[in-house]
Amino acid sequence: MSAPGTAHHRPRRRPDRARRVAFDALRAVNAEGAYANLILPALLRERGLTGRDAAFATELLAGTCRWQGSYDVIIAAAAGRPLSEFQPAVVDLLRLGVHQILSMRVPVPAAVAASVDLAAATVGERVTGLTNAVLRRVAERPLDDWLDNQSEGRDEHDRLALWTAHPRWIVDAYAELLPEWELQQALAANNSSPDVSLAIRPGLAELSDLVGAGAELSRYSPFGARWRGDPAQLRLVRDGRAGVQDEGSQLVTWALTRLAAQSGWWLDLCAGPGGKSALLTGLALLDHSHLLASDLAPHRAKLVAGAVRAYAGFGSGPSIVVADGTRPAWRAGSFARVLADVPCSGLGALRRRPESRWRRNPADVEQLHALQLALLASAIDSAAPAGVIGYLTCSPHRRETTDVLGETLAVRADVEVIPAVQLLPEVPNAGLGPYLQLWPHKHGTDAMFAAYLRKTRA
Repeated sequence: MSAPGTAHHRPRRRPDRARRVAFDALRAVNAEGAYANLILPALLRERGLTGRDAAFATELLAGTCRWQGSYDVIIAAAAGRPLSEFQPAVVDLLRLGVHQILSMRVPVPAAVAASVDLAAATVGERVTGLTNAVLRRVAERPLDDWLDNQSEGRDEHDRLALWTAHPRWIVDAYAELLPEWELQQALAANNSSPDVSLAIRPGLAELSDLVGAGAELSRYSPFGARWRGDPAQLRLVRDGRAGVQDEGSQLVTWALTRLAAQSGWWLDLCAGPGGKSALLTGLALLDHSHLLASDLAPHRAKLVAGAVRAYAGFGSGPSIVVADGTRPAWRAGSFARVLADVPCSGLGALRRRPESRWRRNPADVEQLHALQLALLASAIDSAAPAGVIGYLTCSPHRRETTDVLGETLAVRADVEVIPAVQLLPEVPNAGLGPYLQLWPHKHGTDAMFAAYLRKTRA
C-alpha cells in the first residue's frame, strides 16, 4: 500500500470553473484558430456559467488575448528561457496566470494556487512546479516595472509595441497614418472593451424601441444604440428586428445610400455575416429598390439569411446567392448601388477581436491586397452607368485602403471619386484625403475605411 500523500492518495485537483472555461477558450483560439468573442459565449452557455463567474472568465480571456505578446516577453524573462521550450498548453496556462497577477485584482496566492490546480487538471502534475515557480517570479514586480525592464535597449516603436500590446508591424502601420503624438492614443484605444453596438432594421423597428428597452443612443448613427450585456436578452434582437453591428459599419453603409442614384437593384458583394445586408435591405425598401446579397462561402450566406430573417417574414427580404465576387454570376452594369465590404485583416476591430493582432502578419495583408483589388474591379464592373460604389474595409492599413484605391484609379477611366466627408458631415475629423477613416480613439467605432466612387460610363 502506498503511503499517505503519494500520487495514489493525492486529492484530485478541481480547477475553478471560470478559469477552466477561459483556458479551454484560449486553447481553441491559439491551437484551432477560433475567435475569442465567438468561442467563449458558446462555452459559457454549455457549462452554465453566469453572473460573476461569466464576467471573470470574459475578462480573463479577453485580457489575456489582448496582452499575449507582451506577456510572452515577461514570461520568457521570468522563466529564463524561450517559450519555444514549453508545451503550447503550458504557455497558455502561464499567460492566464500572468494576466490575473499583473492586470486583475486577484491576490497573488490565489492566482498562483488556482493556476497550479488548472495546470494539474489540464496538462498534468508534472508541470505544476514550473507553473508555480514562473508565476511567483512574475509576481515579484508590477506590470509597469516589467515593461520598463524589458523596454531597455529597444527603439521607440519597439517600446510602444510592448507597452500597448501590439506587434511591431502594426505600430509601424499606424505610424504611417497618424502623427507621433496621436500614435499611442490610437493603439491604447484598441485595448478598451467596447459596449455592444446594436442597429435597428429600418422599417421593422425604431430607435425608440431600443431606448425603451434600456439601450443608449449611439453617437452618430441614426440606426444605432449601445447595449451593456448579452444582446440576446433583447426581444428585438431575438426577433431579428435589430442586430449587433458596430456603429462604424452602420455609418459607412448608410453613406452609400446618401448618394444620388436611380432606384433598382443594389448589390452587397461580400455580404456575410449580414449586418450591412440587413441595413441595406431596409434602406432599399424605402428607395423602392431590391438587394442582391452575395457571398463566396455557403455558411456566410446562411448567416446573411439569419440577419435578414425578419424581412423575409414579411416577404421583403433580399435575394441571397452563393457566388465568387471576383467572377460575378450577374451581368455587368446591373446595379444602381454596389457595396464591396472586402475581406481584410480585421486590424480595425482589435477591440472586439484582440487575438487578431497576434494571428495576422504583413504577409497576410499583402496576400489580401490582390483579392481586394480584384473585388473592387468587380464592384465597378457590376455598377450601372451613373451607379455608385462603396469600397469598405475594417482596417486602417494603407495596403488595404488607399493603396487599393490608388492602384485601381490608375488603370480605370470609368469612375470618379466622391469626397467621403460630404456624405457623413455628422462625423468630425474622419477625412483621409477624399476617403473616410474612422478610429476607436476619435469616434468610438471600429477603424473602418470607406471610399465612394461613381461610374461615369459603361
